[in-house]
Amino acid sequence: MAIKIVIDSASDIDFEEAKKYGVSLIPMEVRFKEEEYLDGVNLSHKEFFEKLIESVELPKTSQINPYRFEEEFEKLVNEGDEVIAITISSKLSGTYRSAVEASKKFNGKVHVVDSLNASIGERILCLYALELNKQGENIKNIVDKLNSVKNRINVIALLDTLKYLKKGGRISAITAFAGEVLSIKPVIGVIDGEVKLIGKAIGSKKGNNLLNSLVEKKGIDFDMPYGVVWSGIDNSMLKKYVEDSGHLWKDKAESIPAYMIGSTIGTHIGPGGIGVAFFEKNQ
Repeated sequence: MAIKIVIDSASDIDFEEAKKYGVSLIPMEVRFKEEEYLDGVNLSHKEFFEKLIESVELPKTSQINPYRFEEEFEKLVNEGDEVIAITISSKLSGTYRSAVEASKKFNGKVHVVDSLNASIGERILCLYALELNKQGENIKNIVDKLNSVKNRINVIALLDTLKYLKKGGRISAITAFAGEVLSIKPVIGVIDGEVKLIGKAIGSKKGNNLLNSLVEKKGIDFDMPYGVVWSGIDNSMLKKYVEDSGHLWKDKAESIPAYMIGSTIGTHIGPGGIGVAFFEKNQ
C-alpha cells in the first residue's frame, strides 16, 4: 500500500511538474469570457499571462467540485493506495470543502490538508509531504506534521502594479491611481490563510529592500523547502532581486528554486511581481 499525494493547481504545479513529482494534479478551471481552460493542463502559466495582459476583464477561476475529487480518490483507493490531498486555503476557495466532502466516502483512506496558502506556499507544503513520504513516514504522521508546520510557511511578494488589485475590487480606483502616480510598490503576504497587504514602498529599489527586511525578520529554515517566484512572462526582475539579495542565500543554499505564478493568484496581482516562500525558523 502506497501513499499518494493529490494537489490542486492553485499550487501553481502544472501537469508536467506533477508527473515529475509523482503527484496527482486536479486543475482548476479558468475562463476568459467564453473560453474555458484547465489551469496548468491546456493553459500554461505563460499563456495565462499573455491572455491576462490582453484582456480588459479579469478571468474567472472556479473552485474544484466534490465530484472531481471523488473521481481521483476512487481511482487511487481502488489501486490500493492511501491518499493525502493538499488544497488551497479554505479562506480563499471552497475547494478544501469539496475535497473534505469527497473524502467522506472512502472510510478513512483519504485525508485532506488545508494548506492555508496558495501558489508557492501550497507548493512547498506539497514538497515537504513528498519528502516525508520518501522517508517512509506513515500517513498519520505525515498529516500531523503537515498540519503542524503549515503555520510556519511565509509567502511575501512585491507587486509591480496596483492595476489588477483595482480590477478585482480589492482597492479603490483612487488608491490605484495615486499608487501608480507615486510608483508605490505594495508588498503582500499570506496571513492566516488570506492574502493581505503588509507593506508598501516607493519605487522598486525600496520595495526590494522592504521585501528583504521582512524575509530577514522571519528567518528562512533552509532545512525545509523554499523558493522564489515571479508573475508574468519576463523573469528579469526576479533574477535581479536574487542577485541583489545574495546575503539571504550566501553559504546557506546551493541553489534557489524559482517558480512561475499561475492563474489563481496571478489574476489578482498581475505581471511583474516577485516573491519569496519559506518555512520560518522555529523560534
